[in-house]
Amino acid sequence: MKDGYKFSHWGVPTKEEKEGMTYLESIKTAITDFAASPFAIEWLKFDDDTPMPKLLQTMPHVAFVVEDLKAALAGEKVIVEPFPVGDSLTCAFIDGGGFGVELMEFKD
Repeated sequence: MKDGYKFSHWGVPTKEEKEGMTYLESIKTAITDFAASPFAIEWLKFDDDTPMPKLLQTMPHVAFVVEDLKAALAGEKVIVEPFPVGDSLTCAFIDGGGFGVELMEFKD
């Protein structure tokens, strides 16, 4: 694992509604709260017209918290540019060699 990366969760695509899903209009995706999962699983149900790449719609991803998102993205193959999730979180996705890697930066 890269220095400065802290494991956060696994993201798993699903076609089923899961209890407690929250809808993110900006990415047309419903998600569960990984913090509520005993195994740090975030379920993702994508709308047919989601802007998210097929890689994320069909394969699980792993997520890490980073201190500096811009620095973490440098030199990586970015597949989803940084986007806000609420007021205190910015996320982006990179290609980790055939699977998605989510990088998350929390604002203080």
